[in-house]
Amino acid sequence: MTVERILIADADKNTCNTLRNVLVREGFDVMLSHTGSDALEKFYVQKPDAVLTELMLPETDGLQFCREIRKKSEVPIIIISSRSDVFDKVLALEIGADDYIVKPFESREVLARIKAVARRISITKLKPEQSEVRYDKLTVNKERYELKINGISTEIPPKELELLYYLANNPNKVYTRDQLLDEVWGFEYYGDSRTIDVHIKRLRMKLDGISEKWRLRTVWGIGYKFEADAVK
Repeated sequence: MTVERILIADADKNTCNTLRNVLVREGFDVMLSHTGSDALEKFYVQKPDAVLTELMLPETDGLQFCREIRKKSEVPIIIISSRSDVFDKVLALEIGADDYIVKPFESREVLARIKAVARRISITKLKPEQSEVRYDKLTVNKERYELKINGISTEIPPKELELLYYLANNPNKVYTRDQLLDEVWGFEYYGDSRTIDVHIKRLRMKLDGISEKWRLRTVWGIGYKFEADAVK
């Protein structure tokens, strides 16, 4: 995937101008928005290749902006926000953001993150991969972002599904938290690895007790694995 057009959404005009100057020097075509509703309109009309957005946007906040984008597009979304709480990061990544940068930011880091996200998506599209894994009473479809338990579709946030798919697609293999962050989020995560713990806890609330033939297991002192007797 080639990123050429970038939409920046932030109520702070100084932040927008700083980012625009950096990105224009690197050869990107940049669009600016200062409200969530205007950013959403520009997204649909001008179809950018990537989005940089603050969470605190007037009219339509950044989280809702991300949700609306994810209904129709897998375009890379990078949050650049003054909110540094782990909860905000987890929530943003759960609803489909690809990366999260806390203000104040370094221009070189923003550029590196844009390139890393674009590279990850390009590799994902080129790499042949089965889109669905099945186990007893469980089906995880990454292409349709669909989780079925006992044949019934169950609502699940995108990052939870991606984490479950990755583990279930690599059964009985132990992964550290850092490995899972790198593999599922696709970038070197500069935050708290407890993000994985939160996602695993929520997955267990949905999955525990469904079947005796597979389970999400904690490997103490190391990380997690999807333990399975056999793949269906």
